[in-house]
Amino acid sequence: MLHVTVLGMNMATLVNDRVKKHRHALRMAGLRPVQIWVPDTRQAGFAAECRRQSQLIAKAESTNQDVSSMLDQALEDIEGWE
Repeated sequence: MLHVTVLGMNMATLVNDRVKKHRHALRMAGLRPVQIWVPDTRQAGFAAECRRQSQLIAKAESTNQDVSSMLDQALEDIEGWE
């Protein structure tokens, strides 16, 4: 295991202190940490599952006007997002 010291301090300690200081500054700016779990796009079967869900929506959209209306409203809501 690699062990680096700088002026008698462990390198991991320096990194931890720097991260702690950065997080404190973000909190002082009114932000808070949030952990978000998202699907792993590299996982086998991800593309197939996207296709399957898209086909379900396309089928529902062609047979159910409520779904089509909901999707149109959702598209209107994202205008101006950056």
